[in-house]
Amino acid sequence: MGEEWDLAVVGAGPAGSAAALRAAQLRPDLRVLLLDRSGFPRDKPCGDGIAAHGRDELALLGLPALIDDYRPTPRLTVVSPGGLRVSAEAARPNHVVPRRVFDARLVEAARARGVEVRRHRVRELVPDGSWVVLDGRLRARTVVAADGANSAVRRFIGLPAAAERHTALAVRGYADVPESDDVQLIAMQRAGWPAYAWSFPIGDGTANVGFGMLLPRLRAAGAPGRQVLHGRLAELLPDRPARELRAHHLPLSTGRPAPGAGRVLLAGDAAGLINPLTGEGIYYALLSGRLAAEAALESPGDPLTRYRGKLRGALGRHLRTTDVLARLAQSPGFIDAAIATAARRKEVFDLLVEVGLGAGTVPAPLALAVGLRWLRGATGLSR
Repeated sequence: MGEEWDLAVVGAGPAGSAAALRAAQLRPDLRVLLLDRSGFPRDKPCGDGIAAHGRDELALLGLPALIDDYRPTPRLTVVSPGGLRVSAEAARPNHVVPRRVFDARLVEAARARGVEVRRHRVRELVPDGSWVVLDGRLRARTVVAADGANSAVRRFIGLPAAAERHTALAVRGYADVPESDDVQLIAMQRAGWPAYAWSFPIGDGTANVGFGMLLPRLRAAGAPGRQVLHGRLAELLPDRPARELRAHHLPLSTGRPAPGAGRVLLAGDAAGLINPLTGEGIYYALLSGRLAAEAALESPGDPLTRYRGKLRGALGRHLRTTDVLARLAQSPGFIDAAIATAARRKEVFDLLVEVGLGAGTVPAPLALAVGLRWLRGATGLSR
């Protein structure tokens, strides 16, 4: 019959570890298996940014001090496609923690909580009544698939990958910066828009730097992808030559698939949960992993229905907001108008941070104000 588990989690990044941690936190007697094809610590191409909402999730998982040894980055500077600049202190500071460190700490915390952690690549998944069978010998009541943008489990259950129009490609590296640098920078570029570079200081004299753009725009650039991404990163951040450059796909939430099938629940990147405005995914990963575990425990007979409802309650309005904003943001002028408004009104700046890095929504009066400013700019009227 093979081994039997109450919950099997495939992928030990933030989403998978959060699922395992939450299950063991709520039910210490539960048999929880956490699988990953890699050993830890391991590198993972990512912006490494952990926003305040991510810290909230860590606290809910019983790990409030997990990244306390990393210095917060309180300030954020955003440069719009048209060159408008806004710089302000965030209402709550962000952190930048390399995924090599962050993911390994989450895995170790899960192991300390009694989760069985194994290095294993899943090659087959078969539903079997009230069980799901992995590789012919691991049987689980519920499976959480948190195996990333190219999720094998998602393919096994017949759900497609995100369409190209809902996929971005980014390159990430590290650069030397002054140890005093505590400003997260996002520099947008009109060419090939939507496209932007970032520099997120870690606090040790290095910064995570990168550049990303939508995959269709990259293909239309007329040059090899590596040349475009590396070249534009160097162009936008000329004072921060990057090393350790690695590319990664970002399946944006505008093209998210169904959140699972049967007893298999998708979380994090596997579920297409990446903010289409900023590329942020760690908060979504921690949140969706936690909710998947809760659904598995609360509704073992039908975890998907419960999970779907939990996602809707936590992110429904927010994801509808980002879906609309992502369509509007196809025009760089709309982003110019939003940044111009944020430069004049701190509460707007804070709200944009909430939408881009957390679960915020945009009130109708503010959307109207930005829209009118955009229209005035588009028609050449005085601002």
